[in-house]
Amino acid sequence: MKLTRWLTLAIICLLSICLSVGLSRVLAVSSTSEYDWNLPAWMPKPIVPADNPMSPEKVELGRHLFYEKRLSITGEFSCAACHIQALSFTDGKSVAVGATGEKHPRSSMSLANIGYNPVLTWANPFMTSLEHQALIPMFGEHPVEMGMSGKEQQILARLRNDSQYRQMFTDAFGNTKDAISLSNVTKAIAAFERTLISINSPYDRYRFGNEQNAISAAAKRGEKLFNSERLECFHCHGGINFTDSITHQRLAFVETAFHNTGLYNIDGKGAYPPNNTGVHEITALPSDMGRFKAPSLRNIALTAPYMHDGSIATLSEVIDHYKAGGRTIHSGQFAGIGSQNPWKSKFISGFDLSASEKQDLIAFLQSLTDEKFINNPAFSEPHHQQ
Repeated sequence: MKLTRWLTLAIICLLSICLSVGLSRVLAVSSTSEYDWNLPAWMPKPIVPADNPMSPEKVELGRHLFYEKRLSITGEFSCAACHIQALSFTDGKSVAVGATGEKHPRSSMSLANIGYNPVLTWANPFMTSLEHQALIPMFGEHPVEMGMSGKEQQILARLRNDSQYRQMFTDAFGNTKDAISLSNVTKAIAAFERTLISINSPYDRYRFGNEQNAISAAAKRGEKLFNSERLECFHCHGGINFTDSITHQRLAFVETAFHNTGLYNIDGKGAYPPNNTGVHEITALPSDMGRFKAPSLRNIALTAPYMHDGSIATLSEVIDHYKAGGRTIHSGQFAGIGSQNPWKSKFISGFDLSASEKQDLIAFLQSLTDEKFINNPAFSEPHHQQ
């Protein structure tokens, strides 16, 4: 068995134990949190783990840690290296590149509204906790991201030797000797990430704020196309977060879904590139080949290139892919007719679309860009004094 598969299975086992022992505790909404989310009435609050209640002090600490380059092997790499605010916390690259230059097989996902995601990353149904997920980029080895495997004590020493961090951890977690711990590092980062809420796009002002002129006539026509049975976009990208994987305080149950969109069909039998087979990497089930999470479309105009591997450059090309009911690659190692992938979602069946309708659809997608979100100083890199 490949080492990467072994590592993945080990992580699954660890998370399964955590979930089985404390699922009700970990996923419960904290009743003691008095954190002010400052959300409009139409936007529900994200679910907060009972063992990691929100506080302004913890969020501010998490912001510093999110931008902290000393959490990487080179001292030049942070969470923010792959999640840039101006790009809706993506990086503009086809695939992520770690501190040592190693390429990840997948692209960096946007962190906009990440607190509403019941599953994290592109294709791991078991990765459900922001606190757990934060460990992967720091300590994962396949691929190397921040490159700190085996250097846990080095991380803690760096933080303990920083007077500002000593005070911030005390403010966030209390004046205890173990306030600066890996558990609290990940709790603070997760708390900050839950505040990355995008709700001020022109479309939000139009649909939820009753500003009839907030979006153009073309965008309004595009919205109708988006929500039509002809295009089927809304089935996988519906709701307040434009995805069919969502959880929040007003939902009675968690909604989670993964889809094969006919992006590849290498062998004519549905195969995807061997290092990027989606949920299939976890389950080994043939029916899970090529199944990935449908990401939120919020700020989608900022998050190119697209798809799990960044293999489609523009929104126009993404629409062409769905219009054809799957991508045809004519030559090379990944050649194949994606529209004939046997594991493809039933919603990816192709459709007719005129040139003007395509522009309307793009106008709608562009109306999902939240300028306040990408310029919010509360999310930007803080000034840190040692």
